[in-house]
Amino acid sequence: MFESENMKQSTLDRLKKIEGQVKGIQRMIEEERYCNDVLVQIAAVRSAINKVGGLVLENHLRTCVKDSLNNDSEDEVMNNLINTMLKFIK
Repeated sequence: MFESENMKQSTLDRLKKIEGQVKGIQRMIEEERYCNDVLVQIAAVRSAINKVGGLVLENHLRTCVKDSLNNDSEDEVMNNLINTMLKFIK
């Protein structure tokens, strides 16, 4: 799936960091921290997950879509790509 082992590891590292951020938010809520601080951390997680999604999408275009263009009809590839993009941007 991934273009390189380095990209795969980088994506996993980012996801582990996001996991830590989410656990931090859980602790903040348990400790009844100020709502503004919690919301700032939620925004940071949202931004980080969007970044990971963008990297996975870029990788998808460089690998899966590129391979599909060699094996499938152009219309089929475009339809699959459009469906993927629509699901991603929801």
